[in-house]
Amino acid sequence: MNKDLNIPLKLNSISEMHKVLGFPKPLHPLISLVNYSDIKTPYEEWPKSIQPNFYKISYKKSVTGKIKYGQGYYDFVEGGLSFIFPNQVIACADDEQDYSGYTLLIHPDFFRGYSLDNKIKTYGFFSYCATEALYLSDKEKKIIFYVFENISDELNNTIDDFSQDLVISYIEVLLNYSNRFYKRQFLTRKHINNGLLAKMEKILNEYFNNEYAINSGIPSVEYIAKHLNVSARYLSDMLRAITGQNAQQHIHNVLIEKAKEYLTTTNLSVSEIAYKLGFEQPQSFNKLFKNKTNKTPVQFKHEFHQN
Repeated sequence: MNKDLNIPLKLNSISEMHKVLGFPKPLHPLISLVNYSDIKTPYEEWPKSIQPNFYKISYKKSVTGKIKYGQGYYDFVEGGLSFIFPNQVIACADDEQDYSGYTLLIHPDFFRGYSLDNKIKTYGFFSYCATEALYLSDKEKKIIFYVFENISDELNNTIDDFSQDLVISYIEVLLNYSNRFYKRQFLTRKHINNGLLAKMEKILNEYFNNEYAINSGIPSVEYIAKHLNVSARYLSDMLRAITGQNAQQHIHNVLIEKAKEYLTTTNLSVSEIAYKLGFEQPQSFNKLFKNKTNKTPVQFKHEFHQN
C-alpha cells in the first residue's frame, strides 16, 4: 500500500478492515470483536489513513508512539476507551505502533430495525477527539471487559434467532456504562475542567471586550472549543456535567453580562449594543435578552437607572 498518499483508504465493510490489518476473517459480516495482538500486517504496509464506514469502539491497554486522530495526536501513555463514528478519518503517525487491547467494529446496518439505530447517535462521546478518551478504573475495566466477553461468546456461538438481539443488548449496555463512566470522569477531573471553564470565560470576555463580534458575529461553540483544544461536543457535555449548562448557554451568559454593562454604563442604543455583540438583527438580541432576564433591554436599563 502506498503510504505517501494523503487520501484516506475508504473501508466500506468490516471484512475490508480485517484484510487491511491481517485479522482473521470476521465471524459476522456486520460486527466483529478483535484483539490488536492479532494484527498480522507489517506496520510499513499499513495505509497512512483510513475512513471506515462503521462504528469503532476500542480499548487500548498500552501504546508506544502516537496516533493521529482528527487534527491532533494522542499519546497513549495509559490505556483508554475511545469511540469513532462511521466515516471519520483515522490517521497513524509515522512512528511504529506497539499496543494491545480490543476493538469492536459495528456496521450501521447491524442496527437496522432496532431502536439503537437512532439512539446510538445521541451518545456524545462518538464525537469526542482521542485526547478525550475514557480512562477506566480497575472496577470499570472489569465491567467493560465482561461486556466484551459476552459479545465475543455470542459471536463465537452458532447464530440463531436470538443472537442479534443479545449482541445489540450488550452493545447498549456497553454504551450506557460508558456514558456513566464519562460522567464520573467529568467529576473526578473537576479541578481540570474548572480550569477549562475559567479559560473559556477569559476567551469570551476578551472576544467581547475587543469587539471581535462586530466583524465575526457571536462566537460559536466550535470557535471556543478550537481555542481550548477540545471537541465541541466534549466541551458541552463536560460543562453540562459540572455546571448544568452547555457551552452555548455559557456563551449566552457572558454575552448577556456584557449587554448589561453596555446598558448601564453607556448611552448606546439597543440596536448599537446588538451590533457590537454580533447580532445582525436587534430583534434577535431583544429576544435572547428577555429570555435570559425576563426583561427587554429597554426595561432593564430603565429599571436600573430608577434605583
